Amino acid sequence: MDTTTYLVFLAFGALMVLVDGQVIYRSGRRYLAGSDDDPAASTSMIRMVTVLFHLVALGLLALLSLVDIFGGPPVQMVVGRLGVLLLVLGLVHAGAIAMLTRMREQQLSESVTASRAATPGAPTTDPVVAPVPGQHGRDPKVSPGIENRNTGRGAW
Repeated sequence: MDTTTYLVFLAFGALMVLVDGQVIYRSGRRYLAGSDDDPAASTSMIRMVTVLFHLVALGLLALLSLVDIFGGPPVQMVVGRLGVLLLVLGLVHAGAIAMLTRMREQQLSESVTASRAATPGAPTTDPVVAPVPGQHGRDPKVSPGIENRNTGRGAW
């Protein structure tokens, strides 16, 4: 591959990575903003995911530029490499979406937990203890565990 073909591939590849990164950033920011009360945290998380996407995708672009996959005229070489790059970008994009989805699910889970804790009369997460027979009230004493109980039968 001559220098011009190599530079054309790198330019088109970098442009595709940057455009896809901007799509992830803009869409991801809106996606995470709807699930969290703290927009600064959502913005920070999407920036980290976008930076990770750019680093991985540009690294793969650099590695792909070194591999001689296709022979033939320069135009076919560039188109073939760009096709492989698009497939690789699709996989990296899917990974970024998976990370964003996991972050959103975690945010939604935390917000539901926080809203339940703030709601009076909501079920608590305290353990339910069955009272020992003969004890009444809100906080009965707990019977001793099996390992601490002296049954009087002797050693096992």
